[in-house]
Amino acid sequence: MSAGPRERVVRPGLLSRLAVERAARARAGLERRSREIGAREGIAIEVDGQVLRNFCSNDYLGLSQHPEVVAALQECAAWRGVGAGASHLVCGHYREHRELEEAIAEWQGYPRALLFSSGYLANLAVVQTLLREGDLCVQDKLNHASLIDAARLAGAELKRYPHALPDGALRQLRSQPAAAALLATDGVFSMDGDIAPLKILAVLARAENATFYVDDAHGAGVLGPDGCGSVAHSGLSVNEVPLQLITLGKALGGAGAVLVGQAALIEAIADSARPYIYTTALPPALAAAARSALAIARREPWRRFKLAGLVARFRRGAQQIGVGLMDSSTPIQPIVIGSNTAALAAARQLEKAGFFVGAIRPPTVPEGRARLRVTLNALHSEADVDALLDALAGVARRLAGE
Repeated sequence: MSAGPRERVVRPGLLSRLAVERAARARAGLERRSREIGAREGIAIEVDGQVLRNFCSNDYLGLSQHPEVVAALQECAAWRGVGAGASHLVCGHYREHRELEEAIAEWQGYPRALLFSSGYLANLAVVQTLLREGDLCVQDKLNHASLIDAARLAGAELKRYPHALPDGALRQLRSQPAAAALLATDGVFSMDGDIAPLKILAVLARAENATFYVDDAHGAGVLGPDGCGSVAHSGLSVNEVPLQLITLGKALGGAGAVLVGQAALIEAIADSARPYIYTTALPPALAAAARSALAIARREPWRRFKLAGLVARFRRGAQQIGVGLMDSSTPIQPIVIGSNTAALAAARQLEKAGFFVGAIRPPTVPEGRARLRVTLNALHSEADVDALLDALAGVARRLAGE
């Protein structure tokens, strides 16, 4: 007896699946699209023909448009051209790259530094170089996505602890006492704005013989003596934190990132990290611009001091108008709204009032924790902050009436 015809299996199409997923995101208020910036001067930006005061940039010290920084970029580009032409290890490593690495290492008080085209690549490089299958990577639950992705790609076991709870970190480290371990945390958390409990985590890492790594993307340039960041702010150094990440695209106003660390760690990453070996080097003109921005940040500490004053003013004002803020002393001041649609509506209301503030939704933040992410800048004035607070009072009244 012959078998009947086999039922044909229809392979799912990727485009149709993407269409279904996009529709689901739209229903949940999770669609994302870029807003084109037509012009920019100081904190003023033109979006869709409307000039707005920008309160969602990470350019905390206001250096991205500084005339000296722009001039450094232009002068270097005139001599070096636009691109580096190759990876650092082929023929893409220029004097400007070396000088920037040396300047960042000296600023941070670390023996060595290594330049990357982005912080995301740097985090991939660190974790994939240091960890193998069977190793352990312990991370704060609110770490940047690049750290989480890096652990998964490395094949290590990723264990996450409740946000900013050292007891949870210790428990996860002790869950595999025989495994080589990396304890990794953001220094300043990008969506909550709070500072990690670095002192306690450093003690735990040393007690458990784990390497401690801090991604200080949002702390460097803003916190600590000489603006060195959250590690210095916590009274720590290379002895307690042997490796940390300093980004160039936030407080220093440019692009790229630099790892600073013990010589052995930096050499290992330079020798074997795939994101370093197989990526075209950062344009030398951007390295020259970053070095100029660092010099300005160090000789003009008023930028940090003014920023701290604006943060305090904003927090006092928010309390007076009944707008709840999270526990943050940094330029990142989130206002949790709750639902995705309410957060989007609040951002639109602020835009109509002349302010550009980002509505942050899952998966960037947990479900039910959509928020307005207000970020302050040394170029903001007290009048700018007060005007934003007036607009936020209107947002609060509307939310209370819903």
